Amino acid sequence: MKLAYPACFYKNGETGAYAVEVPDLPGCATGGGDLPEAVLMGVDAASGWILGELEEGNAVPEPSPVESIVPDGGGFVDMLALDIDAFAKKHGAGMVEKSVRIPVWLSTYVDARSLDLSALIQESLSSGRPPLA
Repeated sequence: MKLAYPACFYKNGETGAYAVEVPDLPGCATGGGDLPEAVLMGVDAASGWILGELEEGNAVPEPSPVESIVPDGGGFVDMLALDIDAFAKKHGAGMVEKSVRIPVWLSTYVDARSLDLSALIQESLSSGRPPLA
């Protein structure tokens, strides 16, 4: 699952460090010693926030249009690109084993092509695409 959220960046004039807030994700804030580090930390914080909600079964807030976000004085807005699947592989709670029943013909199809059924199901469900008819 790939998402993009607007974030507000605020530079500390004395240190050059940046604070980052993601308005659509309540309490999601971080920072970095410079802008590249702040962007990476913002992506990490937002990805962790989203993953936590998903693992708890909660809905994820829709991102606001970037033009609707107005930072406090001196700040600017930029987008954070999130790859939740990649983040979950590194930091997620792990995998849960589920039993799946499929028709014999589909099992034969999967086996004949040496397909990874688990990966196919994960990709289909996390991409938002409808399942096969």
